Amino acid sequence: MAKDTFFQKKATLNARGTLIDLTRPKVMGIINITPDSFYADSRQLVIEDAVKQAGFMLQQGATFLDLGAYSSRPGATDISVQEETDRLLPVVEAIVQTYPQAILSIDTFRASVAEAAIKTGAHLINDISGGQLDADMFATVARLQVPYILMHMKGTPQTMVQLAQYEDVFSEVFNYFVERYEKLRALGVHDVILDPGFGFAKKAEHSYALLNRLQDFDMLELPMLVGVSRKRMIYGLLNTTATEALNGTTVVNTIALMKGANILRVHDVKEAVEAVRIWVEVQRLC
Repeated sequence: MAKDTFFQKKATLNARGTLIDLTRPKVMGIINITPDSFYADSRQLVIEDAVKQAGFMLQQGATFLDLGAYSSRPGATDISVQEETDRLLPVVEAIVQTYPQAILSIDTFRASVAEAAIKTGAHLINDISGGQLDADMFATVARLQVPYILMHMKGTPQTMVQLAQYEDVFSEVFNYFVERYEKLRALGVHDVILDPGFGFAKKAEHSYALLNRLQDFDMLELPMLVGVSRKRMIYGLLNTTATEALNGTTVVNTIALMKGANILRVHDVKEAVEAVRIWVEVQRLC
């Protein structure tokens, strides 16, 4: 079990002055401000709808809200920086005004979009590319001094399917984290969260291999985010659809908690919060 690890993971994040304790796993709710996200029910294209969804997720127990205006599903259409910014910033501003207590994460690989969102009131940067698709991202994070989610991916959302080839997926992802984190640390970035990037340039067997060894990433002593919500690795295995993948998502999230996940990134907050509550109770009685 994760509690028996010899490694002491960093257990707090400083989100613009709000200290977040990750010793009890937290839930991050997904709000997609894009018309072509893979899970249709997560799309919130109208500002008022996005604000309503934010309130609903906060009420259900989300600690973070992850806002994305660029679809990163395999083969998604590329959009301009301007279009991404125009979609994103009004929603960030509206949520900040309505729910000033909300901790907002921005799902973008573009440094200029990230900076604009942070200046509008967001708190974290969630970069699917780990700084590989924008050379300015790491320096921007260091200058803004905000938590950074470092995800593993190869290529781009448009090319990653063709790049899902590994001799040893765990070793490649682990070494990637070491190399990228060293650069962040050298720049003075204090709060880094790791994300193995389930489904990003990975076949289902690669994702499950990483899930099976999730606890081994504790050697890096950094918090771990797991984002498997309704993904193909689940519904493909079960021969269902994303719409029918909630039960499978809860199973995988529970396994991730048992293996040391600190943040669950999900479409369905209530179910994830319940999984965390049950896991915490089991740990309390061990």
